[in-house]
Amino acid sequence: MAGLSKVTSGGTVGLSKLTKATTAPDSPEVGDQWFDTTTGTDTMKVWSGSGWDQMSNKFSATGGTESTYSSGGVSYKVHTFTSSGTFTPNASGSVDYLVVAGGGGGGRNHGGGGGAGGYRTAIGFAVSSTEYSVTVGAGGAGAVADSNGTNGADSVFSTITSTGGGGGARNTGAGSAGGSGGGGSRGAAGGAGTSGQGSTGGAGGPALHAGGGGGASAAGTIGGSGGAGTSPAGGNGGAGTANSITDSSVTYAGGGGGNGYHAIGGTGGVGGGGNGGRYETGSTTVGTNGTSNTGGGGGGNYTDAVLTGMNGGSGIVIIRYAV
Repeated sequence: MAGLSKVTSGGTVGLSKLTKATTAPDSPEVGDQWFDTTTGTDTMKVWSGSGWDQMSNKFSATGGTESTYSSGGVSYKVHTFTSSGTFTPNASGSVDYLVVAGGGGGGRNHGGGGGAGGYRTAIGFAVSSTEYSVTVGAGGAGAVADSNGTNGADSVFSTITSTGGGGGARNTGAGSAGGSGGGGSRGAAGGAGTSGQGSTGGAGGPALHAGGGGGASAAGTIGGSGGAGTSPAGGNGGAGTANSITDSSVTYAGGGGGNGYHAIGGTGGVGGGGNGGRYETGSTTVGTNGTSNTGGGGGGNYTDAVLTGMNGGSGIVIIRYAV
């Protein structure tokens, strides 16, 4: 339908078209306007020549748990996904993101700690007016037999994939590779981390029975290295990384601690890493799981029939933009 005049810096050059519809008009010209009722929010848009831009230039989106805050004179809207969902912008714009994958499960039988889920973050990431599937990776299961823990699952937003943490090792085995690598066992190497997402897991103790700590932003430490007949402690999980995308500083993606043999288990890395267990005749201490929605690795355990490796923590996806 005929409507407002189309104006350039040189003055009026003709009439624009104004359309109210639930679908975008076909073959638009620069300056054509569309009263978009597609989403039920009744948004006025204008054709720029390459896309429909909201005329107020006010970018917004839906999805996840929504919150707002102000910092440094700028107001932000935050979309937090603790489980999988959909992020839907109303127009083209840019966002900041944090994508953390699920942490790896801890190993069993002198088990190494699980590696932290891959950690990726950036600002100014371009999005368009379309639906984006968001996947929040589950934590890997702790080992239930003489085996490595299960790797954590990947977390995904748009083209950004963070790799699940590597499982902690079993008796004399190497840790699994992942976003961050799982800890090794009894002298074997830790698993490799993924470049730009995490670090290598710590090796198992070179003497007796100790599991290495799972990797994180910082590498997990080597399991205790006492000589024959001593009681080596488990390696500590690597420390995670602090992020203030939600305004408050929160640390994510800590590695799990390795199992200790007649000595203390390794401490889980700050950022949700679970503690390693401790084997002690008649008084075995069980490790702990990685914390949910941090991507923390699970703690490693010993081999008693009642003990499994500990589970990794689930990941998280957070998206933010100025409003």
